[in-house]
Amino acid sequence: MEKKLTNRVAVVTGGSAGIGLGAAKCFVAEGAQVFITGRRQSELDKAVAEIGRNVTAIRGDASDLADIDRIYETVRQKAGRIDVLFVNAGFYELGKFGEVTEEHFDRTFKTNVRGLFFVVQKALPLLSQGSSVILNGSIASIKGFEAFSVYDATKAAVRSFARSWIIDLKGRGVRVNVLSPGHIDTPGYRL
Repeated sequence: MEKKLTNRVAVVTGGSAGIGLGAAKCFVAEGAQVFITGRRQSELDKAVAEIGRNVTAIRGDASDLADIDRIYETVRQKAGRIDVLFVNAGFYELGKFGEVTEEHFDRTFKTNVRGLFFVVQKALPLLSQGSSVILNGSIASIKGFEAFSVYDATKAAVRSFARSWIIDLKGRGVRVNVLSPGHIDTPGYRL
């Protein structure tokens, strides 16, 4: 029986651990050629060893536009297209409302909103007809959590982007979905 993603190309940002690594494993198990991204080469190397096959790691920061360009140039050269884009890279940091610093605010929005926006926008030339864009959101987009107001707001922005991009991309047959998990015991959650 043919697997669901046979002859498909998937890109997973933040694919070296947690939800991104889990998704990359599933995509490979379903037959996809997978590209994972992350900021730390040692973590990417571990992920590639754990996944075992049909995976290419590309070191880069999904909030850095030059890195995004370099990542997509590698994907273009090696695969020519993207059929599944899972925008998973994200950042969170606790911060009580009265104690949030400008640096905390900017760092969280840079990765979770600005980075996500440009990861999808810069993928447009590579997205195949009928491709799927999956954004990793959170239940935090609809439910407030103590000391998470900045993070919660970034995840609300993710949902808002998806609503607009569904309309913007419908002529290309590109599906846009948001996953909204609750608390998941991942390495990032334990920080």
